[in-house]
Amino acid sequence: MSADENTSLVEAVRRDLEHRGHQVAYLGPPPAQSADWPDVTRAAAERVAAGAADEAVVMCWTGTGASLAANKVPGIRAALCADAETARGARTWNHANVLALSLRSTSEAVAREILDAWFSTPYSQDEWNLRQVEKIRDMEKRQPG
Repeated sequence: MSADENTSLVEAVRRDLEHRGHQVAYLGPPPAQSADWPDVTRAAAERVAAGAADEAVVMCWTGTGASLAANKVPGIRAALCADAETARGARTWNHANVLALSLRSTSEAVAREILDAWFSTPYSQDEWNLRQVEKIRDMEKRQPG
């Protein structure tokens, strides 16, 4: 889990994840300090890509920067989710392994709904969806170095 600011939402998400039984490694600043979102996001995404973490939640003011930074790490499929239905679709169709959230626009109640959808939705195993995810992997392989 990463964030460039340690806000009440960050703490609420951390507590929620721990309550769900997840081990949480927080990569970000202490309260009242800030960090560069590309750096903390990259650290979280690289843990997922290396297999040191199954998934990550990354956060920044809009969530867009964190999702962009995470998606630069090979093997990461980060999805910026503002609601539960988007989280469900990201898991089902995109096999998303990193959840990006906006510190600005995500309430704690909506974050819980998003996390409920994220963790209760398995990756689709139908042929069409598997083919789409494989195309994304192929695109990654063709990126210059």
